[in-house]
Amino acid sequence: MEPFAIHFGDEVLSDLRARIRNTRWPHPTPGEPWRQGTDLAYLRRLLGYWADGFDWRAQECELNRSRHFRMELDGVRIHFVHERARSGRGIPLIMTHGWPSAFVELLPLVPLLTDPAAHGIDGPAFDVVVPSLPGYGFSERPARPVNYRYVAGLWHRLMRGLGYRRYGAHGGDFGAGVATFMALDEPGPLIGVHVSNLEIAPYFGEGSRPLSDAERAYLGQQREWDDAERGYTAIQSTKPQTLGYGLNDSPAGLAAWIVEKWRSWTDSGGDLDARFSADFLLTMLTIYWATGTITSSMRDYFDNRWHASPVGPDDFVRVPTGVAVFANQFVFEGDPPREWAQRLYDVRRWSPMPRGGHFAPVEEPEPLARDIAAFFGALY
Repeated sequence: MEPFAIHFGDEVLSDLRARIRNTRWPHPTPGEPWRQGTDLAYLRRLLGYWADGFDWRAQECELNRSRHFRMELDGVRIHFVHERARSGRGIPLIMTHGWPSAFVELLPLVPLLTDPAAHGIDGPAFDVVVPSLPGYGFSERPARPVNYRYVAGLWHRLMRGLGYRRYGAHGGDFGAGVATFMALDEPGPLIGVHVSNLEIAPYFGEGSRPLSDAERAYLGQQREWDDAERGYTAIQSTKPQTLGYGLNDSPAGLAAWIVEKWRSWTDSGGDLDARFSADFLLTMLTIYWATGTITSSMRDYFDNRWHASPVGPDDFVRVPTGVAVFANQFVFEGDPPREWAQRLYDVRRWSPMPRGGHFAPVEEPEPLARDIAAFFGALY
């Protein structure tokens, strides 16, 4: 394990600004803004600020207030933030982001969980570990398929390498899938699993109990969502390299591809500016850009499709599980029913949230931190 500091050279930032200023813009979409993808007027404003107002050095300094490290696992260096409980004694907890996100999504939870009393949160304090998924930002990606099961094994090794023998896992999106396979494959070290959305579909084929009305309705809503929103999955799970040439070469292309998801999948009401600061979005985008990792991050879709570890009829997470249901997306997907989750998980805590969507740690960090503390506090 080695300490790590975030720094991008001036030449990288100068090149980024030059590319933004030389963007070859498409014609605006006919009709309603955003209906056919990222709105041109919005993107022009965001990129104008990226080139001529955004202070990466200030963001870099703020990010480096956290304790960053890299550890070699399976021949590649994995980046993570490691912050111990302020009291000196905390429940070890590894927290994993998804796509199109980065470790920065989870940073708002860190002070709330390492020093909950200072923030009026009842419950235990935590030693928090926030890794970057392989191929995202400052984590390298091995030249082999990387699916949920593979990353789950890496995370167990990471936690053991940090000296932890018992720990919890939290995640959203791909992070929820990783946490699930940590519990399926090696449940012994896990105190509990907490997720902020359901990433892994349970087995519901031959021999399983019939679907309830609520489950059938939920699956119908998912199919409608897939028809309208899943185009990105189709290309990223089949031809991520082809898409990567454009996104890795054009800041406008990269930003358009990512911010559309942050608008649609969050409790934004269709107004990104009202929900997220431009500085937060551009910090995340700058990490993707300067590390050149958008293509490697998209390989998660290819590897989890073609090198998947499907959940079978005998798979069940026997580790106690908490689910914080942040289902309030601008593009409505529908709340999952509890009985759907109970097909796969030993659900001990089920918390429907009145606000917040897919990226809950940055949308609603305090309610999520309270739910994590209450869940693990009841177990530990």
